[in-house]
Amino acid sequence: MIEDRDNSKLAILVAVAERGCDVPECERSLDELERLLNTAGGETYARVIQVKDTFDPRTVIGKGKVAEISELCSVGEVELVVFDFELSPMQIRNLEDDIGNVDVIDRSMLILDIFALHATSGEGKLQVELAQLKYTAPRLTGKGTELSRQGGGIGTRGPGETKLESDRRHLHTKIAALEARLRELEANRAVMRSQRDRSGLKKIAVVGYTNAGKSTLLNRLTDADVLAEDKLFATLDPTTRKYTLPSGETILVTDTVGFIRKLPHHLIKAFKSTLDEVKYADILLIVSDINDPEVAEHLKVTEDIISELGAEAKPRIYVYNKGDKTDGGHYAVPKDNCVIISAKYGYGMGELISLLESVVSAGKTKENLLIPYDKQSVLSSIYNNATVISVEYLDTGIEVFAEMEGSVKGMYRAYIKER
Repeated sequence: MIEDRDNSKLAILVAVAERGCDVPECERSLDELERLLNTAGGETYARVIQVKDTFDPRTVIGKGKVAEISELCSVGEVELVVFDFELSPMQIRNLEDDIGNVDVIDRSMLILDIFALHATSGEGKLQVELAQLKYTAPRLTGKGTELSRQGGGIGTRGPGETKLESDRRHLHTKIAALEARLRELEANRAVMRSQRDRSGLKKIAVVGYTNAGKSTLLNRLTDADVLAEDKLFATLDPTTRKYTLPSGETILVTDTVGFIRKLPHHLIKAFKSTLDEVKYADILLIVSDINDPEVAEHLKVTEDIISELGAEAKPRIYVYNKGDKTDGGHYAVPKDNCVIISAKYGYGMGELISLLESVVSAGKTKENLLIPYDKQSVLSSIYNNATVISVEYLDTGIEVFAEMEGSVKGMYRAYIKER
């Protein structure tokens, strides 16, 4: 490992379990932390788990573990230690002082670093910078050194300024400016969302655990050409594309940022405008990796975050992805409206599209309407708000056969022919 350091930064990963708790769960969480580190460009030198009766308020871990980590850092010339839980500013400072000549970050700071790498839109970069200022800056300024992003190390990257002043007043001013700019962008997003609502098109949000294959699914459906990599949080900015179902109805499909266990509440709040795509969707496509041994746990994390976003009542389709690699051994909890697919190779897509079409059409009725020739503008309105199946010009008026939502049906009640 030491010989391969040229292209990655070595790090020690640390977790703490209360005595009597599930240590294997700690191991699984560290597995995920290691993948986060890899995504950020780092490499694991060692993993340390301490089982304690109580947490040390000064450093969380005990003096013996601090000494052990310090020795590991010295032997391996390791410069980064990542804790699998949130640390206070004082705990970071104490740990850095005690371990010596290392950077100490926590899970949230590592996730923010990955967000900084993958944000591409202006709004995404502003959201990352705001989250970093609110969360990272107070912790890093505790080091007693000037906080600079010019070094480019893991946990210090960001898309904003090249240098963050430690002066509190300046930070508050910067935070206020970013919040104001994000409010403007959120208002613009609300206008765009309102326009989509007026279009009458169903909105489908593709949600799920990070790296489950959401972007690959969007690409398969819509040729969206969204970046799809085997990395955590490869997608940060939402992408919306149109897709026409076999029935001829057009829907809007939106890829969203992936979820992860221990996703801090302040990060959900920071990315509220992005995650609102889930809240305002009509249908949720919940994507899971069927090969992952923790698929049931990942699904629970996804459902919990959906509930936190206020979208728990949305109709769902459960999509178990990467079915080309499995015999279904981890497909532990079958659900209604579920399908196994391979978004990469197209396996099961026909079944998914049929299921999607049935859920989209649920609650719709087919109506026969007769529109007088002096009300032809009504026909244009029907095209905008319903799915027109056929149109025939009769002596008595324009006969339209269309499928429409119950909420839309009332708009044209005067023209609906009695059955």
